[in-house]
Amino acid sequence: MPTDIQAPTGKKACVAVLATGGTIAGQAETGTQAGYASGRITVDAMIGSVPGLSDLADIQGEQIANVGSQDMTFALMIALADRINALLGDGAVEGVVVTHGTDTMEETAYFLNLTVKSRKPVVLTGAMRPSTAVSADGPLNLYNAVAVAADPRAAERGVLVVMNDRIHGAHSLTKNNTTSVETFLSPINGLIGTVIYGKTQYFRGPFRRHTHTSEFSVAGVDRLPRVDILYACAGMPADLIDCSVSRGARGIVVAGDGNGNMNAGAIAAASRAAGQGTVVVRSSRVQTGTVIRNVEIDDDSRRFIVSDELNPAKARILLMLALQQDRSLEELQEMFYTY
Repeated sequence: MPTDIQAPTGKKACVAVLATGGTIAGQAETGTQAGYASGRITVDAMIGSVPGLSDLADIQGEQIANVGSQDMTFALMIALADRINALLGDGAVEGVVVTHGTDTMEETAYFLNLTVKSRKPVVLTGAMRPSTAVSADGPLNLYNAVAVAADPRAAERGVLVVMNDRIHGAHSLTKNNTTSVETFLSPINGLIGTVIYGKTQYFRGPFRRHTHTSEFSVAGVDRLPRVDILYACAGMPADLIDCSVSRGARGIVVAGDGNGNMNAGAIAAASRAAGQGTVVVRSSRVQTGTVIRNVEIDDDSRRFIVSDELNPAKARILLMLALQQDRSLEELQEMFYTY
């Protein structure tokens, strides 16, 4: 059952809008062409282009970066987490919106879900069409994201993503379409809620640990351990695993077939890697479902970890953060059930 619908409030909240670039800040030469350049519009221009935004909250804008999200780096993610923690530690700021490209939005959202240390709302949004497009989706997405960030009932729900009138949780959402405005789905756990022209409705909270309950921190961190993702397929070359190990990967996430499977040669190479101390996580290239231990592969004897619900991209992020400290395989496996 939906919890409740947004009711009018008195004093406006203070919401910080942190811009990182992406299609929402993109421009094209015409309003009807597919090609465009990401990260061309500034945060002030974006804020100024949305009618009624200042009615929702007192807005302060800040340009963190202006890149397409295919160029999002962990250095930028760490800087973003540090800035959000600083802003939300200030009692004056009651919510944060991050504008971001959609290609890696789910990764940044999940990273922040594990590293932001606040109960206050943190909301990512973006666009599938550049700002110059006919029927650009960015302005309404930004309007709705600010409405959620300004809503005290969005607190304690972890990092959220607002796109196309949907409110997604960072743990569950994934990009599902290359071009459609209905690109994001939360296929395993479902939506957190909806937001329609600034009116919010919530269905649930997150099921996993997040934000202020997370044990992870990037305070004072400037780099994270290398973790590679390898895509399993028919005839997958086993030497890809050997190559990752030789290049210094502390961990390997296999985007496996089905229930995180690999061919016999890849299993043997992954077992050697795990025996030498590289952490091997079995995830899946399949969009929905969980990866279960000891079904077709004996994970216990081979010292593998399974990703449970996390897709390969998010499994990589969790492992990178977890490998900041020495942890047993049992502790690492429990983290995939916890986060």
